[in-house]
Amino acid sequence: MTIHLYLSSIAFIFGAVVGSFLNVCICRMPRDESVISPPSHCPQCSCRIRWYDNIPLLSYLALRGKCRGCGVHIPLQYPLVELINGLLTLALFLRFGPSLTFLALFLFCSGLVTITFIDIEHQIIPDEISLSGIVIGFAFSFFLPWQGWLNSLAGILLGGGILLLVAWGYHRLTGKEGMGGGDIKLLAMMGAFLGWKAVPFIIFSASLVGSVVGISLMLFRKKDAKLAIPFGPYLASAAVLYIFYGRQIIQWYLSLGNSARG
Repeated sequence: MTIHLYLSSIAFIFGAVVGSFLNVCICRMPRDESVISPPSHCPQCSCRIRWYDNIPLLSYLALRGKCRGCGVHIPLQYPLVELINGLLTLALFLRFGPSLTFLALFLFCSGLVTITFIDIEHQIIPDEISLSGIVIGFAFSFFLPWQGWLNSLAGILLGGGILLLVAWGYHRLTGKEGMGGGDIKLLAMMGAFLGWKAVPFIIFSASLVGSVVGISLMLFRKKDAKLAIPFGPYLASAAVLYIFYGRQIIQWYLSLGNSARG
């Protein structure tokens, strides 16, 4: 086994292990419970989960998706979060190597995974993640030469400001709340980590995908336009897309414009 393959395997395992902790955050944070105490336990029978039943991915397979104590089915969310975070960590490591950029984006993407699953189930985005993410992202900008603190600060102001303006405008036109404050803080967090140039890309991509999925769901479920669809997961997906392919997509789009003018 080459050193690169070995380190890549470690990156995936590390990401999956962190994903196990993210599951705790996903389950407890919406209920304002501590993510530290008590230790992991079955929510059905309160049986404490032994260490050998808490190995990411493998324990779920070994237990066939059931609690050892009471036999209740373990939600598929648990191995899914571990797998997603493991794959994201591996992809970040392959792209950026063992660097400060990798560490910053690993923390960022882990936060996005947590936010996505919480927002899907509860339609809330915890301030503990978004607000602390803004501070952490801005702090990293002083040590990342490709970022810079001015770029990060502009991203915070632009990200939070655009959605705040959209939310204000929607409320003025309809008299209803169309976008929660959580989405505003989340986009500000994305601007802190990725800079102001990422903000327009994220908003456009998230809106495009969200519109297609939202309309499809409304047609399929025969619901009207009042169907509540969380926007956080679309923002998170667009942010991840920007990390890996954003610049290439932007350059491709600009080249199309140049070709059309030519």
